[in-house]
Amino acid sequence: MSEPPVDEARLRRLLGGADLAWLVERARRRLERGQPLTGPVSLAAPSPAERAAAESLLGRTPGAGRALTVRLDAVNAVLVRSGISPDGLEAAVTVLTGRVVPVDEVRRSEEQAWREAYEPLTLLAEDLPAYAAWAVRVRDDGLVRRLARTPATARPLLEQTVRVLRELPVAPARSLAVFAADVLGSAHALDDGTPVATLTLSGARALTGHLGGAGAAWRRAAWASAGLLRDDVSSTVLTLNLRGTPALEWMADAGEPCVLTLRQLARRPLRTAPPVVHICENPAVLSAAADHHGPDAQPLVCVQGQPSAAALTLLARLHELGAAFRYHGDFDWGGLRIATTLSAHVPWQSWRYTADDYRAAVAAAGPDLRPLDGKPALSPWDPDLALALSKHALRVEEEAVLDVLLTDLAG
Repeated sequence: MSEPPVDEARLRRLLGGADLAWLVERARRRLERGQPLTGPVSLAAPSPAERAAAESLLGRTPGAGRALTVRLDAVNAVLVRSGISPDGLEAAVTVLTGRVVPVDEVRRSEEQAWREAYEPLTLLAEDLPAYAAWAVRVRDDGLVRRLARTPATARPLLEQTVRVLRELPVAPARSLAVFAADVLGSAHALDDGTPVATLTLSGARALTGHLGGAGAAWRRAAWASAGLLRDDVSSTVLTLNLRGTPALEWMADAGEPCVLTLRQLARRPLRTAPPVVHICENPAVLSAAADHHGPDAQPLVCVQGQPSAAALTLLARLHELGAAFRYHGDFDWGGLRIATTLSAHVPWQSWRYTADDYRAAVAAAGPDLRPLDGKPALSPWDPDLALALSKHALRVEEEAVLDVLLTDLAG
């Protein structure tokens, strides 16, 4: 019987120790890259034990340099000459570290694994073309790879995501937690921060056209656009004289303000909309309109600062039904930011909210106005407005121009 090609016991005594692990690793790395096991390899700062092991392997006196250099040809010769590995260093490395897979082969295998992981996404795009562009984008921009890291993790992540996206949009609207329990088996599966929630919300936005953004309120509105409600009763919007549901009809007949929750808006969306809806920033405007005009006041929505998910849902529905919007807010930097945010969601025209209106309000108010503070903002609907605020540096709240606004709101 012929002897085995590698004497593994002697090989491990010769090259298998920790002090020569760096040398074996360098040789393996070359094999993975398809490079020959010839020429020198170096260790920049060897320990005394590493230096002694290398010198003993090659039968040479210790060198004086800072780095340690070993020629792979010499190691190969030692292995062949001693009979420990008649086939040389490559066979020895394979015995010590396992089968060497070339980098190109690893890369091809990994890309094939990713293609297989993306199959649920590919099938979704084929079955539902509304997701096609999104599917290409999340594959190409690396979102799936960042969330999943490996093909083995990506496949179940995409299967869960696709399972959810095939159910959207949900009508009538449902609780996000209950929906997640039904579809994915856990009420917390679509909680903020989970990979499946991140990917699913991206797909839901592609389906509904919900604009990009950040923050809890934005995520709430984005889910609501697909019929999934998070905290659906705490997000509210204040209205006056809107119609389109039995409750709104009753309140409009009485000329009284009405608070609508996100749940109401999602479950029972308005059926009709007036030609024009005025929008204000502060509740005082809406309350005064109800006091002065009652049921004769023009339809009015109050966003109460940055628009809530309920406000955005309501305005999107009114826009869908053909309503045009007229917007007014505080003449300060915060007011400009609110108006800019709103314009990213629905189109609106200025309602006495221009540079000329600001200058007129400053002139009418006299010395009682407070100084303007905070970080400056832009006013894309009227660039001169931001310049006028910077020049006068005075804040004009909606309450200061209430008489003018109430005149416009008379039915």
